[in-house]
Amino acid sequence: TVIRAAILIQNWYRLTMARIEMRRRYSLSIFQSIEYADEQDQLQLSNFFTFMLDHCTHPDSVSHIFTSPSVSQVVDEGLCVTEFEKKIDVPDSYYGPRLSFPLTVEDANALLHAFRNEQLLHARYVLQLLCETRRVLKEMPNITHLSTSYSKEITVCGDLHGNLDDLLLIFYKNGLPSEQNRYVFNGDFVDRGKNSMEILIILFAFLLIYPNDLHLNRGNHEDYIMNLRYGFTKEVSKKYKDHGKQILCLLRDVFSWLPLATIIDSKVLILHGGISDTTDLDFLNALERNKVRDHIHVGAILFSLKNLAIQILRSSFCYLQILDILWSDPRSQNGCTPNKCRGGGCYFGPDVTAKLFEKYNLKMLIRSHEFKPEGYEISHDGKVITIFSASNYYEEGSNRGAYIKLNPELIPRFVQYRVSRYTRRQNLRERVGTIESSALKSLREKIYAHRSELTSAFAQYDVNGTGKISVNDWAAAMESVLQLELPWRMLRSQLAQMNPDGEVDFMSCFYDLKIGQPVKEVQPALVETLCRYRRDLEIIFNIIDKDHSGLISLEEFGQTWKLFTSHLGIDVHDESLDKLVLSIDYNKDGHIDFNEFLEAFHVVHRLEKKAN
Repeated sequence: TVIRAAILIQNWYRLTMARIEMRRRYSLSIFQSIEYADEQDQLQLSNFFTFMLDHCTHPDSVSHIFTSPSVSQVVDEGLCVTEFEKKIDVPDSYYGPRLSFPLTVEDANALLHAFRNEQLLHARYVLQLLCETRRVLKEMPNITHLSTSYSKEITVCGDLHGNLDDLLLIFYKNGLPSEQNRYVFNGDFVDRGKNSMEILIILFAFLLIYPNDLHLNRGNHEDYIMNLRYGFTKEVSKKYKDHGKQILCLLRDVFSWLPLATIIDSKVLILHGGISDTTDLDFLNALERNKVRDHIHVGAILFSLKNLAIQILRSSFCYLQILDILWSDPRSQNGCTPNKCRGGGCYFGPDVTAKLFEKYNLKMLIRSHEFKPEGYEISHDGKVITIFSASNYYEEGSNRGAYIKLNPELIPRFVQYRVSRYTRRQNLRERVGTIESSALKSLREKIYAHRSELTSAFAQYDVNGTGKISVNDWAAAMESVLQLELPWRMLRSQLAQMNPDGEVDFMSCFYDLKIGQPVKEVQPALVETLCRYRRDLEIIFNIIDKDHSGLISLEEFGQTWKLFTSHLGIDVHDESLDKLVLSIDYNKDGHIDFNEFLEAFHVVHRLEKKAN
């Protein structure tokens, strides 16, 4: 009896743990699929900019989008640290760190202390720091070569994405950068998290203090257009209202000077994304990396610019080489194929890795760029390592972060961690429940934004007009429209209701969702379009808004909207939009606050609203 009871308990435990693990895995799959779909949208946005140039009535008004502005337009190239000191006053009421250049370890410690206490560094010091960082980066090669020793191990960190707590925890566990404690940070310092600026300031400060011992590689998020979509631009503008434009412009230039890769002991290649079958390290080492800035994700735009045929021929190969090393992902299958999930870079197989290793006599490739639940992953028979240092990336408790320690034997030692503020008080079931709830919330919002297409897809299976279809048909319709490659049959119980006959009430997908606030002037089709493309429109309008005032004219708004809907092939009545725009021009001055306008079109979960 005791043995039978123990077996029953053991079986129950295994079944329970298997179900929890299943929920955890599909929740992470939802997050990652939506993330990659969003990156595809970013590529479509680049295509729209091309379309915009070709069809805009006043192309000069948008040409600044495609040409990197001279830094001297906002920050004088000749402006040195002392001149910033003369031009920007720091008031006596400021209690944050006061930096003096050249920086010392004491300055870096003061910054760490201030940021732990949620203080801001004054704009004068930020600009001075960025100018000094640019000066140092300009002297660095495209590919940095380092050597290990038993007294000087090298620590490699992956994506941080604005999570300051992860950086502070790494320094706590592994020590601050120094001549005896060297670091390589492998890109994607910014976006998504709320403390991207603080992370940059800390890394740049230590770079200035230890230029031979702390090294930075560029990631795909160190890019102007990416920052507009994923939050860094908004973070800087919010924290530094008076000098945000100067800081962003200078950062754009600093990002363009970040090195592209690091090689340790001539054997370990470290770069952000990956490689392709055309990756040429010699070519990458020789190109003018700062000339390829902002081509990382909008490089295709060059092909539509007039009278630039020679520049296109010269820059297209540079662009593709950089695109591959910043955006590519490894796969277990041989070959090199376009990375359709992300919309940029490629998938590279073990044969591509082996070919590059043979050509350059390499032993290991360390890359980042990809979320990993345990903070790292080993692939291609141990030749490729993915390192991801942002814990809790999708949600509190969703993943660990990790970093790598390398000594002269070049055998990687992994250190995992997770910043824990709330999850320590939760058991496993509760942690997974939190992750699952957040993932399903994001998925439901995406479903609602495609309501019209999904309704049409469901109707094709509902030949008798009953409002009910089989689970298989429902799953097929969901995938045909959303193309997220998710286990829809498994997710059905979370997303749609089923009747006693085993058929799905397909309209129940939308029961608990609605647009944030009712706007009477808008037709349902226009509501859905604005909701679905809200993030794209926000980026477009922010780019058109040259002075960062948050306002654009009614004429600019109308012209941009018509171009956008024409590019996407969307049929929306102009009269409906005209009424809407006029209704939100509150002071009748011919301008609208586009951020406030777009905020009206977000999905609200009705049950959550009632609960609150």
